[in-house]
Amino acid sequence: MDKTSFEKGLKTRREVLGAEYVDTSLKNADDFNMPMQELVTQYCWDEIWNRPGLDRRTRSIINLAMLTALNRPHELKLHVRGAVNNGLSKEEISEIFLQTAIYCGVPAAIDSFRGAKEVFKEMGI
Repeated sequence: MDKTSFEKGLKTRREVLGAEYVDTSLKNADDFNMPMQELVTQYCWDEIWNRPGLDRRTRSIINLAMLTALNRPHELKLHVRGAVNNGLSKEEISEIFLQTAIYCGVPAAIDSFRGAKEVFKEMGI
């Protein structure tokens, strides 16, 4: 593991997903899954999220669409929170899910709306 890349990724991960979630994930990691936490933090959150080609807002839009297509509700809820932190409005998130309904399927989009509503309620928005 590259310590510098891990630290830069950890900073970005906390800014997007929230320090509480990230710190809990790391605290709950053990010998079995800590390598995955390190991999995700270094490669996803530094090597990809910190690239200059796309801003965080755009990356959030892409993630919401992909996570809907992949039907990954746990990760989707996490990235709804990140999308809000990256400046997306509820209306924009709704539009993303409407778009995915056509290209990824209505059931997948309905699940995404359901998960997003839970996050909005938790965030008080």
